[in-house]
Amino acid sequence: MKRFPTLTISNHPLIQHKLTYIRDKTTPKKVFKELVDEVGTLLAYEITKNLPVRAVQVETPLESTVCHVIQGKNVVLVPLLRAGLGMVDGVLNLIPNCSICHLGLYRDHQTFEPVTYYFRPMAEPEERMFIMVDPMLATGGSAIASAELLKKNGAKNIKFMCLVAAPEGVEAFQHAHPDIEIFAAALDNGLNDNAYILPGLGDAGDRLFGT
Repeated sequence: MKRFPTLTISNHPLIQHKLTYIRDKTTPKKVFKELVDEVGTLLAYEITKNLPVRAVQVETPLESTVCHVIQGKNVVLVPLLRAGLGMVDGVLNLIPNCSICHLGLYRDHQTFEPVTYYFRPMAEPEERMFIMVDPMLATGGSAIASAELLKKNGAKNIKFMCLVAAPEGVEAFQHAHPDIEIFAAALDNGLNDNAYILPGLGDAGDRLFGT
């Protein structure tokens, strides 16, 4: 039996190539942000490959033909503040008309538990597909709390996307939300004593925003 049945790791060469430079501590902030955007776009392809579509009639310059468009409400992007903001543009490049639902949490550095400080629910959540984005899935605490908030407000279809994940975080998230698929570029070795992912990529928020 697969240890993490809800986890999909993308081994696409472009993703793995770009992730190498994302990990590299010498990569400049500007390049780091561009690479995070690009990997976000590529991972979004994976997540959205099963979106439902409907047939429409289209007039090309030569004749009429049947094509397909996405069916239902817009996709809702949920960046977990603050580091999740670094992946927004990459997804918007692929789905420019998606809605954005900001969800703010921070990790208490003593307990490592998430504390929510901002959340504004979306209308008609049961009709939408929510994609939670955060560069890292470490302990899983913030992702678990975020998914709970979305579900309490009516969300039925939720996915989670990250660059790197720790086994501890995947296991915790999978236990709390076995119905939510996780999409990542890499499953790393584990967490250190400060709950940072190893080998990881450092503090994604600090590297994205220069803090």
